Parts: sequence; structure tokens; C-alpha cells
Amino acid sequence: MTDLSYHPSRGIRPGKLLEEFLEARDMSARELARRCGRSGKLIVEILAGKAPIEPETALQFERVLDMDADLWLGLEAHYRLQLAKAKEVERLASDSVWAARFPVKELEKRGLFAPAQGGNRVRQLLEFFGVGSVDACRERFDELAAVSYRHSPSFESHEEALIVWLRLGEREAEALDCAEYGKARFLQELRGIRELTVLSVEDFLPEVRKRCARAGVAFALVKPLKGVALSGISRWLSPRKALIQQSLRHKANDHFWFTFFHEAAHLLLHSRKAVFLDGNGYSNADPAQEEEANEWAANFLVPQAELRKFIARFDGTAEEVRAFAAEQGIAPGIVVGQLQKRGVLAYSQMNSLKDHYQWSE
Repeated sequence: MTDLSYHPSRGIRPGKLLEEFLEARDMSARELARRCGRSGKLIVEILAGKAPIEPETALQFERVLDMDADLWLGLEAHYRLQLAKAKEVERLASDSVWAARFPVKELEKRGLFAPAQGGNRVRQLLEFFGVGSVDACRERFDELAAVSYRHSPSFESHEEALIVWLRLGEREAEALDCAEYGKARFLQELRGIRELTVLSVEDFLPEVRKRCARAGVAFALVKPLKGVALSGISRWLSPRKALIQQSLRHKANDHFWFTFFHEAAHLLLHSRKAVFLDGNGYSNADPAQEEEANEWAANFLVPQAELRKFIARFDGTAEEVRAFAAEQGIAPGIVVGQLQKRGVLAYSQMNSLKDHYQWSE
């Protein structure tokens, strides 16, 4: 667990150590001042922590006390940093109400945050989001909201949870080494990824990450948060790197794979300035773009001309579905999902042909 809390006891006042050195040498502050050629007032203020140990003073202490100047300066820098952190925590405590809106308890459960309160909790969030201040955090959220909530105000009801979930995916993406994005390479990798649909989740997930990364796309599978009814998102992190993030919300392979290729379609076909959010039957995308992504994903998984031919001769048996899926080189559950979507099968039919996934604790 990463401990992002500040503990004042960890800061050692250099003057305290200096006092111990003087006692061990039976030397007074006045004598130290005389030997260093400095004023007695300065030494007293250093002992009290009111004046810093400057480089020139550290060099003099080195000669008089036989303790490296680097050590004195390091102690001083660390002490001043701890004082600054303590003051910052006090100042940030005024934003505790803001911090309380985020799902911090869930982040604790996931081992990302240590228990904290007040200003320490605010500091955790700022470090998590990679920003220096609450104002900078709000500005970043406003920029994200401007491109994320354009068409669907329903996303706004749990904005903080959504922002945290998006950041979790972003952090995973930052840790992935990806090649520079190339559209042709991405299409090539997608064809190979389609062949992985017949594998178990343990086998296909590492391959999906690897193949996407080769084309400049980070793939992140992030456990959903309460209040975030999303199946997947796609967005550009930079001109060189895109992100597909999924939640495994419906836990069935037909939904997982359709979501993946749907988000891939947004990257291939639509604006790089947009953040596409999809889930629970709604999307923030322009309806025409959403339909285009749906059609592209459906056809990429199962060529629709072939599916129509199959439907024309389909007698409603699981054996037929398995045989057709084998012909197409995809998992039977994906065929079932498309037949259910078209109304050929009821949503209660043939779900045993789908693979179902669970998050490990």
C-alpha cells in the first residue's frame, strides 16, 4: 500500500542534532559561534529552528564539528520540506468537503490510499490525479467535462466517481510502454485480436494489452466504481497514444468483445479531441457516430452478410450457433449476443454459450 499521508514526527530539526553535538563535545553555543566566526544570535536561531543552515555555515560546521556539510544541508532541506508539508496540510484541510465527494474508501480497499483525514486526504487526491493544487484539479475536471458530457447530462450525477475511474485507467496507461499510434498497424492488430475471442480471459487479456500497445493504444481493464455505469471508454491521451478502458460491467464475453471493438471504432473513425463514454444503453457520442461505431464493431466481429445468411437458415439450435461461430473463427457467445440484439433469440436464450467473467478479489 502506498502511504500518501504526512507524518510530522518524521522531520528532524537540525538544531536539535546540533544541540546534541555540542553537548557531546561539552561546547557552548557561544564557543561554536566564536570558532565559526559567526554571531551568537545566528547559532541560537539555528538551534531553535528559526534560521536555516546555509551552505557557508554547513562548511564551517563541517570543520568545527567534523560532520559533513552535505549531511547538515540534507537535514536542513528535509526539515524545511516537512514544515512546508505540514503547513500545506493545514491549508488543504479547508478543501475536505471537496475531497469527501470522491470514492476514497473504495480506493483504500483497493490499496491505493492509506487511511487519512482532512488535509492529508486532500493531498492524497492531488497526488492521485497528478496535480499541484485543488484549483488545478478543478480546471482539469472542467476540461474533461467539456468533452465528456456534451450529449448526455446523465453522466454528471456521479461525476467524481467517473473522474476517479477514468484516472485509474489513465494511470494504468501511463505505466504501459506503447509504440507510436498507427492506424494501419492498429487495424492489423485488431484482426489478430479478433482471433483471441475463443480463448479464456486469462489467456487473451495479456495478448490484447500487448497487441494494442504495439499499435500505440493502451488497454486498461479497470474494476467499476459505484455510480459509474460505464462499460467502456475511448480517448486520446496524446497525439501518439490512445486509450481503451473497460469495466467488465456485464461480465459476459459477447458484451466485453463488442465493447472493445466499439471503442476501437471510435479511435479509428472519430475525433481525437473527444472522450467517448459508453454504457447501459447510452453514450455521450453524437448519435450518428455511435451508430457508426456499433455497425463497425458488429461487422468486424461477424460479417453481417454472413450473419444474415445464417439467420435465414437458422433452426434455433445451439449446435448451429457453435458451427457458425467455428466457421467465423469467433466465440459462440458473440454470435448469441448478435442474435439476441437482432431479436432472433430472446435475451434469456442460449446464454450458456457465453463465457462469463468475475473480478478476483
